[in-house]
Amino acid sequence: MGRWTQYDEDDYRLPEGVKRIGYDADTGCYYFRDREGLVYKGPEGSEFGELTQGGSDNDVEAAPARGDGYQPVAVDEHGTRHVLRGGAYRTLFPFFLIVAVILLLIWRLAFSPTLATPAPCPSTTIPYIIQSGDTCWEIARRHNSTLDKFRIVNPKILCNDLHPGDRVCVPDEESSISKVF
Repeated sequence: MGRWTQYDEDDYRLPEGVKRIGYDADTGCYYFRDREGLVYKGPEGSEFGELTQGGSDNDVEAAPARGDGYQPVAVDEHGTRHVLRGGAYRTLFPFFLIVAVILLLIWRLAFSPTLATPAPCPSTTIPYIIQSGDTCWEIARRHNSTLDKFRIVNPKILCNDLHPGDRVCVPDEESSISKVF
């Protein structure tokens, strides 16, 4: 027996032979039945109070019962039935949405190359953003430099694998690096 089960029972406060049989959430009324089978209704919105005789077994849930034991779907004041479509999934949708957003954020942060800030170019070079169709030789030639100087400044760049939007450092011909090499 549970610790608080004595609070679920009404034997200590009801007359002998009277039992609570139901609760109507729409009106806030408790329903009780005595030994003879008469149904009593409690005051609205109150667990305690004076019981009034009235109602029947079908009135306990404030809706007529069908022969197969099921209650009809709730209807509004115009008699229109409201059916929940996808009830269980509808309540879980916000959870799945939050999980999806977090996964997309992790994916974006982990696999996005644009978020990684490239190392700054040395003072003797100029930063250059690769355009579609650029090659290492063409970038060096366009900036009056050689391919050897370009590769010395960009040791990690693979000339066969240039991507538009990547940044490379191009030797500046007026700087000291061009005079050294």
